[in-house]
Amino acid sequence: MPTQFFNYSAFLFFYYAHAGTFSSYASLFYADKGMTVAQIGVLMALIQVMRIVGPNLWGWVADHSEHRVRVLRITGLAAMAAFSGFFIGTDFAHFFVAMVVLNLFTSAQGPLCEALMLSEMRGDMTYYGRIRLWGSIGFIVMMMATAYVLDWFGTGALPWSAGALLLCTWMAALRLRDVPRQPHKGPPPALLSVLRRREVIAFFVSSALMIAAHMALYTFYSLYLARHGYSKTLIGAMWSLGVVAEVVLFYLQGPLLKRWGARRLLMVTFIAGAVRFAVIGAGAQWIAALIAAQVLHAATFALHHSSSVLAMQRWFAGPLQARGQALYISLSYGIGGSLAGVALSRCWERFGAESVYFVAAGLCAAAGIVSALSFHWQRTDQR
Repeated sequence: MPTQFFNYSAFLFFYYAHAGTFSSYASLFYADKGMTVAQIGVLMALIQVMRIVGPNLWGWVADHSEHRVRVLRITGLAAMAAFSGFFIGTDFAHFFVAMVVLNLFTSAQGPLCEALMLSEMRGDMTYYGRIRLWGSIGFIVMMMATAYVLDWFGTGALPWSAGALLLCTWMAALRLRDVPRQPHKGPPPALLSVLRRREVIAFFVSSALMIAAHMALYTFYSLYLARHGYSKTLIGAMWSLGVVAEVVLFYLQGPLLKRWGARRLLMVTFIAGAVRFAVIGAGAQWIAALIAAQVLHAATFALHHSSSVLAMQRWFAGPLQARGQALYISLSYGIGGSLAGVALSRCWERFGAESVYFVAAGLCAAAGIVSALSFHWQRTDQR
């Protein structure tokens, strides 16, 4: 494995350690600050809203300047400055502004790092999962560590933990170097012409629906379990179990992708997602049911992500690499996630917490139908 891949692993470790720690416990932090469920839903949805803007803005800068590492470092410094607002905030308006500014910068960093990785791998996904799993390891290690910190010191300690991880992310970016983009024969493809293709539109709609379903997890899971009487330590353990399953899948995904292909594996992820969220909604009082649902995170997140990244290489490579990754985050997490965050908060308030997870199960089923349509159109256009 090339030395640069170890640098990617370090960056992803700290990046996802920060993202996971903050997003998983922020709902508890905001609740202790007096925010209502509706306000928490809006604040958490901003993580996804800014993924519409941030990755595309910085992806465009990176592709045109060809200095992707420099962009990573600049956004890292700006994110640290923005995060200082969480140490002094007390009301909804203050946290709203802080979330917008912070996520304008952090939302771009993951896609930029993955674009660098894919450029260096040049289509060979052998090492992709084994690098990407370090992001999951960072998530799980800091998830458990922060759970103990919050149990001992309260949710006021969250900004200190998450802020320290932002600093480590920026320091890891200092070790990265730029990678020349893959040469492209002929003139570069027009981005809009790619986006107008019906199979591409269907692919992004499917991804958006799948990520929308996961907002039931990312936005409300900690609060959902807390309302059922579970401790912060157990909540952290449940998150960690899902990420352990994710790490195992990332490590083993190379042979799976080669043998079964992106299309078949994506279909598996949609079925697993529908089952997973239905179980969470119906069986929150049973630990065994929650454990089984968290193990399915290997399929609903890790396998879905790797299969989607592989499928995208058909349309986005070379001069479209960074913007392709940015669009995946923006359209899937940004639009799908932000709309779902607000809509699911309304479901919680009107129909109860369990309804959020039954809606999520339906979204996974819909994602499978649209994905099947995308692959059908791809085969049709090849004839």
